[in-house]
Amino acid sequence: MFTSLSLRLRIFLFFAAFAAGALAVVVLALVMGHARGGGGAGFVQAGLIAGFGILGLSAGIWLLFDENVAKPIERLAAQMRARVHGGVSGGLDLEAARYLGDLAHAAEAVTDGLAKGAMITAQSVALATEKLASERERLTALLTEIPVAMIMISPAHKIVLYDGQAAQALALIAPPRLQASIFDYLDEACLRAAYGQMARTGLDAPFSAKGAHGVHEFAASIKPLGDAKGYMLVLESGAHLDPAAPRPLVYDFDLLEDPESEVLLERPLRSLIFTVFDTETTGLLPHKDEIVQIGAVRVVNGRIIAGETLDMLVNPGMSIPRSATQIHKISDHMVAGAPPITEVAREFHGFARDSVIVAHNAPFDMAFLRRHAQSTGVQWTHPILDTVLLSAIIFGQSEEHTLDALCNRLDVSIEKRLRHTAIGDAAATAQVLCKLLPMLEARGLATLGKVIEESRKHGRLLDDANV
Repeated sequence: MFTSLSLRLRIFLFFAAFAAGALAVVVLALVMGHARGGGGAGFVQAGLIAGFGILGLSAGIWLLFDENVAKPIERLAAQMRARVHGGVSGGLDLEAARYLGDLAHAAEAVTDGLAKGAMITAQSVALATEKLASERERLTALLTEIPVAMIMISPAHKIVLYDGQAAQALALIAPPRLQASIFDYLDEACLRAAYGQMARTGLDAPFSAKGAHGVHEFAASIKPLGDAKGYMLVLESGAHLDPAAPRPLVYDFDLLEDPESEVLLERPLRSLIFTVFDTETTGLLPHKDEIVQIGAVRVVNGRIIAGETLDMLVNPGMSIPRSATQIHKISDHMVAGAPPITEVAREFHGFARDSVIVAHNAPFDMAFLRRHAQSTGVQWTHPILDTVLLSAIIFGQSEEHTLDALCNRLDVSIEKRLRHTAIGDAAATAQVLCKLLPMLEARGLATLGKVIEESRKHGRLLDDANV
């Protein structure tokens, strides 16, 4: 029972029990003294003074113990996790743990030893990664010479790989996203018919691929992957595609293993898709102010996917106060030709489909989106994680949990020109999330459900944004 409580709360309960026990002894002594012939106002007054004295002394000693022992131990543990699991460099804050004897120095020695071991491992990994990067460059160069767009699809019809030309084709319909259903982009009926033909014959199946909204059409074919799972979808170059455009590959072959059969709340954190977003607004009142910018990035298997971003200005339908413009540098002139929130919210909703939404101070940003849910025709039922609450889980409620504080604590840098822009803050929050995920797993919070449950214990800091 008590093992699930925080260290500081357990220490507080210890001192509370001590105070209650001491008071019980005083009361018992007074009762016995009164029964044996004592009494009077002086007798009662002495008892009250003794009782309040015990309470005051217990509270004072607890405060000293909390400030100089409990908090430093909690902070020291969080710093060790940050360095061991979050890849944070630098020494521990020994000054904060100055009353812990040799514990802080021993912790620093252990952390340094682990860091050196991790550095040796990282060097070995870097050599292997360099070789893989070289092979990837050769593969990308080879694909550049082939005038087709290629998309690898998992058996669950989710996108596992796409090249630059495929990204162009997908972007005509919606922003390209790993692990997104291919049916978000192409008509399901014609694609399933071609897939069925390939499954029956074991051969390539050419077909006409129609866009999901019936706007675009591509000459396409489905190719089996031999003994591997899934299939390759090839879109031939045409008026829609620029064969001279850059051809970077975006992929994650781990996505070929389909985790969709598991209950979402029971899935491992690393297997989840996260859409990390931020907004800039006309003010701080979600019931009356409006969004002027939305920025979002996607995190897949614990890493940020370059290129899978959303960065849109929004016409708020009202004048932007000068005080707000001074913070995010967005003026009325900049948003004059931008789409309204009804359009942008729908696009962001599609971008975040089948993912866990993450934000820093999520209740604030989600309040703006949910207020417009009826007019946009979308419902925000995604699971939501808040990096403020994740920070409280790892570092304790008594620490500072602003985005700047978290970035400083986790060695995440934000370019000054990008601070207080939606895409800049979203990217920084995504980096923070990637650092926090292994730290949460090390705490035994390896599934989405466990993290959400633990987050709710810190409701004193912030409301849970999950519906």
